[in-house]
Amino acid sequence: MRLVEAGEAYARHLSDVRRLSPATVRAYRADLVDLAAVTGAAELDDVDLEVLREWLWRATQRGDARSTIARRTSTARGFFAWASDQGLVSEDPSLRLVAPKRGRTLPRVATSDSLTAVLDRAAAAARAGDPLALRDHALLEFLYGAGVRVSELCGLQLADIDRDRRTARVLGKGAKERVVPFGGAAARAVDAYLVRGRPVLIARGASAGDMPTAVFLGARGGPLGTRSAYDVVARALGPELGGAVGPHALRHSAATHLLDGGADLRAVQEILGHASLGTTQIYTHVSSERLTATYRLAHPRA
Repeated sequence: MRLVEAGEAYARHLSDVRRLSPATVRAYRADLVDLAAVTGAAELDDVDLEVLREWLWRATQRGDARSTIARRTSTARGFFAWASDQGLVSEDPSLRLVAPKRGRTLPRVATSDSLTAVLDRAAAAARAGDPLALRDHALLEFLYGAGVRVSELCGLQLADIDRDRRTARVLGKGAKERVVPFGGAAARAVDAYLVRGRPVLIARGASAGDMPTAVFLGARGGPLGTRSAYDVVARALGPELGGAVGPHALRHSAATHLLDGGADLRAVQEILGHASLGTTQIYTHVSSERLTATYRLAHPRA
């Protein structure tokens, strides 16, 4: 069987059976396409351990991050384990493939003061009544207030928001639903957008009988895409953090500020929708780093 064809079948398995997120499926599919292109392996039987090692070595020479190479190792192992189960290969060549240790980098986190300044500017712009300014303010407040992923925000439907209880039902990784709370500032911004901004965006682009149900809409009245949401955050938050930042910076900041404020680690895990507590624990390291930096600046004997 051809490697590319097997890769497509594996991607369908990941999507339909394992219910992985579309982004994860795309990454694994791209890894397998790269394996075929870089090594020239056309058939599954062309791939052995040395071919896989050559593939990872070339990625290292390109300067790919260790996390990327580790993911590619995981892709190869998962793919060939599946291919072996399906009877497509007689022997799994990835069994002795060693992944590099991932370097854990701390996420970039904005201070509460800098985020207050960003959100205050967004609120001031929204007061003029421009529908996009109202949307952007609501988007920023909700991302920070609920700590959701950008895909969860863009997939949010009107029926998913309980405005009385200030909670929202979101669909996370692996099609897992969870209910997240959001605060008063986010509630007020979302209410203002839904009442004064969203109807204007619908009138600009939606045709009769085709009423969008997504909460956050684009300039033409259709559902907001993740790329557009990224651009909104980058424009608002980039000057504060310096360089390119996206919606995940608000999620990182929300988690860190919750823990700094005394929130229980498991409660934060539930809010973020992390499958593993270890993923959430990185934010305790962020808090420790900030505490250490403050100590070194302030203590006379540091």
